[in-house]
Amino acid sequence: MNYWPYPRWIAHRGAGKLAPENTLAAFKLGASHGYRMFECDVKLSADDVLFLLHDATLDRTSNGHGDADSLTWQALSRLDAGSWHSAAFAGEPLPDLATIARYCLGNNYFLNIEIKPTPGLEALTGSAVANSAAALWKDAKTPPLLTSFQTASLQAAKLAQPQLPRGLLLDKLTTDWLETAQALGCVAVIFNYRLWDENTVQLARQAGLRTLSYTVNDEISAQKLLELGTDGIITDRVDLFNPVV
Repeated sequence: MNYWPYPRWIAHRGAGKLAPENTLAAFKLGASHGYRMFECDVKLSADDVLFLLHDATLDRTSNGHGDADSLTWQALSRLDAGSWHSAAFAGEPLPDLATIARYCLGNNYFLNIEIKPTPGLEALTGSAVANSAAALWKDAKTPPLLTSFQTASLQAAKLAQPQLPRGLLLDKLTTDWLETAQALGCVAVIFNYRLWDENTVQLARQAGLRTLSYTVNDEISAQKLLELGTDGIITDRVDLFNPVV
């Protein structure tokens, strides 16, 4: 993908830690700070509905308990995904991917969908996310960027909808990171921000890959990444960084 339509600044899970992560309320709060691109985590319910949640279990970010993939979407949609954060967000529901797609498309926002499968559902979730994204963004000028730490998910997404842009997430450098990204047909690599230096940026650029970072929450680290000329910065600090700069 020589053409890169995405903004440099990306709000992590909607609005970082200022709102309950992976909720529509978070997206709206991130947007109120000027952000036009958002990152979110997507997985499958027991009845194969795609919805937003980071963890494999419901306990941390909702009033639900146990494995997220054990409940149907009807049950998941009734959970309170806001009270854990603060009283101001009490009753905020888990959103499905279709709801987030409508919000982004209706406001000309960009989306980075991290494929976050429940363990054992890597390929199934990858293909489901790709097929749903292709349908939801069918008439859109810019599709979402599909990313994952799970190579099986990215491979499944590639097979299902090869035209959608993909990115490989990495927390640690492996000897074959570049070859893996290329084999998966990725257009970008998204590193733990500490992994970027002149050498890794150069290697990625020479391979035609865009360079993104997570999760950047201090000005010194952000400035270093800007000086290196990286393409995307995912941040919790939507209140600290001006996304139009």
